[in-house]
Amino acid sequence: MRRIRVTIAYDGTAYHGWQTQDGCVTIQQTIEDALAIVEGKPVPLTASGRTDAGVHAHAQVGAFDLENRIPCYNLRKALNRLLPRDIRIVDCTVAATESFHPRYDATAKNYEYRMHCGEVCPPMVQRYAYHHPFPLDLEKMNAAAPLLEGTHDFRSFAAKNPHAGENKVRTIFSSRGEWRRDEQQWIYRVRGSGFLKYMVRNIVGVLLQVGVGNVSHEGIRARLRAGSGIPAGPTAPANGLCLVSVEYPEALE
Repeated sequence: MRRIRVTIAYDGTAYHGWQTQDGCVTIQQTIEDALAIVEGKPVPLTASGRTDAGVHAHAQVGAFDLENRIPCYNLRKALNRLLPRDIRIVDCTVAATESFHPRYDATAKNYEYRMHCGEVCPPMVQRYAYHHPFPLDLEKMNAAAPLLEGTHDFRSFAAKNPHAGENKVRTIFSSRGEWRRDEQQWIYRVRGSGFLKYMVRNIVGVLLQVGVGNVSHEGIRARLRAGSGIPAGPTAPANGLCLVSVEYPEALE
């Protein structure tokens, strides 16, 4: 039995998120179906985290145990032949340790949110960027983004009570907005220890409220105070969000 580590890229448009759900087409179930063909029996697949319906990934990290002795290079080719074209195994190796866990061993995750601000959104862009052709103060949004950095209670940026007892404290290492005038795109990049359900999309939603003048910088700070009681703000559409990378200790790379 080998512990296999894979890096997965996917276009989440046609899927009901990562996690297997009855009656829904998901990323996890689609890959597990392919693994079952290779192994001849069910193979559970774990990942660094659960992306929402419609969210994309450049480098999701997964792991599974496999009895089949097929070389990793051939396993990657076999899985990509079995998978639909919007899911690709981009890397496949034997994990550094038999106990490697994509979620619990991760030290940081990097997400990117793209918003197209032009009057017309090109067809090649619209699947991977939220189209917002209305006036925004992008400078205020960029100035507000670093206010999220640090260790805070992010319950005001989480989904409405998905897990009542869950610890809502997370650490954001970097939070930055960038305006690319030539592409007419605003890009938000965030690196953190971990993220709550809808957290990045709700952060973007609040930054958009800053951009239209409905939320001040002090309003951002207020939401980060423990026990603020401020409900989660608007959730930005899923198609603009992408999991860019997952980081691990050097010993596990």
